[in-house]
Amino acid sequence: MSMNDPITDALTKIRNAESVSKKECFLKPASKFLGELLKVIKENKYIEEYVMEEDKGIISYKVKLNGRINTCKGIKPRYAVKKSDFEKYEKRYLPARDVGLLIVSTPQGIMTHTSAKEKNLGGRLIAFIY
Repeated sequence: MSMNDPITDALTKIRNAESVSKKECFLKPASKFLGELLKVIKENKYIEEYVMEEDKGIISYKVKLNGRINTCKGIKPRYAVKKSDFEKYEKRYLPARDVGLLIVSTPQGIMTHTSAKEKNLGGRLIAFIY
């Protein structure tokens, strides 16, 4: 595990747990940012549920998996994307048109690339999932 990118580490843990058909996994270390990322993933039905647990000020997440994730990875470097450039990255990271999500950090928070396009926002690419 590379301790310098907790987001990529968390997505790797989720992907590995999914690949061996586990029902849940624990993400630690965790952050509010990771919580926002999990919220977007849950809203798009890639995970069943997630619960934040705090112990002595240390945050961790318990994620309930539903077997819908084929792969999910962090994107490095975190490319800055204009709203007009999403298509280029969709072609690069997603397997087919309308399959999967790019997750983007925008001035209005973390959201999918489709929401960002609807709201005419650019941002930084965080991850992809399908």
